[in-house]
Amino acid sequence: MPTSSAHARMPSIRDVARLAGVSHQTVSRVLNDHPSIRPETKERVLDAIRVLDYRPNVAARALATSRSRTLGLLSATTGEFGPTSSIAAIEDAARAEGYSISTLNLPETTPEAIGQAVRQLVRESVDGLVVLAPQVRVFNVLRGLAVSVPFVSLQTASGSDGVSLSADQVAGARMITEYLIGLGHEDILHLAGPQDWIEAESRMRGYLDALRDADLPTFAPIRGDWTADFGYFAGQELARRRDFTAVFAGNDLMAIGLMHGFRDAGLRIPIDVSVVGFDDIPVAAHIAPPLTTVHQDFPELGRRAVQILLAEIRGEDVPVFGPVVPVLCGRESAASR
Repeated sequence: MPTSSAHARMPSIRDVARLAGVSHQTVSRVLNDHPSIRPETKERVLDAIRVLDYRPNVAARALATSRSRTLGLLSATTGEFGPTSSIAAIEDAARAEGYSISTLNLPETTPEAIGQAVRQLVRESVDGLVVLAPQVRVFNVLRGLAVSVPFVSLQTASGSDGVSLSADQVAGARMITEYLIGLGHEDILHLAGPQDWIEAESRMRGYLDALRDADLPTFAPIRGDWTADFGYFAGQELARRRDFTAVFAGNDLMAIGLMHGFRDAGLRIPIDVSVVGFDDIPVAAHIAPPLTTVHQDFPELGRRAVQILLAEIRGEDVPVFGPVVPVLCGRESAASR
């Protein structure tokens, strides 16, 4: 059946201007958040946009303003709790500012794959780039690339180019190790994350610093892979040693698997051995016994990333943030000796 032109044609910027009683140039200024627009005029235009369900042509606006209102997100994570929480916050914060997110997940972190991903996002005319890749080698590659747009990195190693944001992983690991020492533990093992992961290295450093400052013996960290399965395997193996009284696992998933392995080997937590984790994932407070861990505000990292990136894009003063401060969550999985 034939469709009337009124229903077939999408509303235009001139339709919005006519309904709001302003010029189409004023509508354009509202869409670009121009500071010269009076609040009452802006509200009238926004009301007209809502009534007409007007959706600006992104490509046309990009040509007119040299901005696509799209941010690129380069991720080399595989579903870990912290990065996933930050990504959700980045998407929410960008959307609140009228930006969309174009995400590229790196299947591998070779120099070729990283370079190809950055070039693809730049070809998509992103206004800026958030890099969420916790491996040292990713930033080593980025330092050698001529990235033509502003970018900010999360959980970065020192010395990377661009602006960086991080949670204070070293302080958090030191805090929870000192907590175990305060409970009377002297023989404390560390189940670390994978080599080359920035978080794993930082948490291991905090653990070792706390033991050295307390003049306690240090043990070679056991390298894991962040998974509960590895934690379970480690628990089964470590139950045969019994030359320790506490274990600091580099993340909560490994800690949960570790506790499972210990229980199946006949050890009682925390009577026979204390276990602590890191990250404070939602389930940590609800296992038996509830897991002592370190809480990190991953969403705040994501929000800060967007604030910094948009300030750079707009030519505004870039806000300066310190590291996100971790918080100790003392629960029943760790007890006094």
